[in-house]
Amino acid sequence: MEYLWAFLAGGCICAVGQLLIDLTKLTPARILTSYVVAGVLLGAVGIYKPFAEKAGAGAAVPLTGFGNLIAEGVKKAVDEQGALGILTGSLTTGAAGITAALVLGLLASLFAKSSARS
Repeated sequence: MEYLWAFLAGGCICAVGQLLIDLTKLTPARILTSYVVAGVLLGAVGIYKPFAEKAGAGAAVPLTGFGNLIAEGVKKAVDEQGALGILTGSLTTGAAGITAALVLGLLASLFAKSSARS
């Protein structure tokens, strides 16, 4: 059942993105940014956490999950460090995932050969 909820939640998030691409003049970059901001806002008001607990990876993997991670990190850092946490919270909570993406991207670039497409 866990897999079904993850599939449905992730599928709905992707379907909304596809509808935004098809029905609006929004660029993919603006849609992706909107997803991160939506995750931050939903996480800040406490709506995203219950959704993520039910949906599992279907809510944690998309960009809305990254936005929620940022919101949670800022909340925690503000509680611990005060106003300085506003600046440091998002960096410390997202550091592991961002570092992994950069290192794996670097490794992929070392083993893959790029070529110009015509």
